[in-house]
Amino acid sequence: MPGNGTRRATTRPDVKAAAATALLPPNWRQRYRLRLKRRQLLWRSLRSRHQLRSLVDRSDQINRGDLLGFVVLRNESARLPYFLDYYRALGVKHFLVVDNGSNDGSAEFLTDQPDVSLWQTRASYREARFGLNWSTWLQMRYGHGHWCLTVDADELLVYDGIEEHDLSDLTARLGQQGLPGFGAMMLDLYPRGALGDQPYAPGQDPLEVLNWFDAGPYRATRQSPMGNLWLQGGTRERVFFAARPERSPTLNKIPLVKWNRRYAYVNSTHSLLPPALNGLYEGPGGKQPAGVLLHTKFLPEIVSKSATEKQRQQHFHRPQEFDHYYDELSSAPDLWQEDAQKYRGPGRLCELGLMPELRW
Repeated sequence: MPGNGTRRATTRPDVKAAAATALLPPNWRQRYRLRLKRRQLLWRSLRSRHQLRSLVDRSDQINRGDLLGFVVLRNESARLPYFLDYYRALGVKHFLVVDNGSNDGSAEFLTDQPDVSLWQTRASYREARFGLNWSTWLQMRYGHGHWCLTVDADELLVYDGIEEHDLSDLTARLGQQGLPGFGAMMLDLYPRGALGDQPYAPGQDPLEVLNWFDAGPYRATRQSPMGNLWLQGGTRERVFFAARPERSPTLNKIPLVKWNRRYAYVNSTHSLLPPALNGLYEGPGGKQPAGVLLHTKFLPEIVSKSATEKQRQQHFHRPQEFDHYYDELSSAPDLWQEDAQKYRGPGRLCELGLMPELRW
């Protein structure tokens, strides 16, 4: 598991994202519309099951109380060995994976994993709500009553006390506090030097290559009517969206939820219905239990992948408006800056106010 950094007194860099506005309950008209929206999303997800072809189904191995992992991916063969081992060590008992037409051996690798059930589709990722229709169907079918972790293959969850407490301990603690989920900030990690210059081997810890991050600034607001947080800022905004910060990526997620088949993610794992679930995450500086998703997007393969993703047009609601983003990534920029913080473990993230200390 990443991070054995010791804590020490420090001055916190700018984390002015912490002060999000209060979460207000929607009125009855909004509640009705959100209930209808949730039903529509669940219906779309139910129909999307016809797009999935089972490659290997080991779901009969799932036991009551097992913590489940849900992943939608494409061409992640380099990341998968470490990714699976990481979450196995944290206590994920079974992975339910949708492969969106990989051609790099990802599906073949996953088929051989004893704790993976795998489905494949070549349908449009974008038209499937960026894969949410597929993962929501699997959550409806297999996740009800389980703690479910929904992450991308380039996301590694960390939290205070992770060195001694796995996800079973964490979910038990959340249950004692009456909390049905656990939010996290997505934190971009990057190397020092031009992207693509660093060697990386499958199975290697990505944090050996990507070990710098921006401690701030970040900003957060609550959005109506769902009450979901909108957290932005950090590395990608600084480098790629400085002229249009409103278009920079959303960094808040609620990846760990005690699932109910009536729940539905709305926009990645950034927001959920019913809307009360969005109050689970308060952003940097918040008091609710929360973690950080270490975002390992910037491994060396990002340079070649960016050209492919620009051509595929499967990300973003208006993908043509983000061509410059892929072009800049393809040019192998150096993301490092003088104010960059070196990643030294979850304790340092607590010191910086990016996530809270947890009471065990």
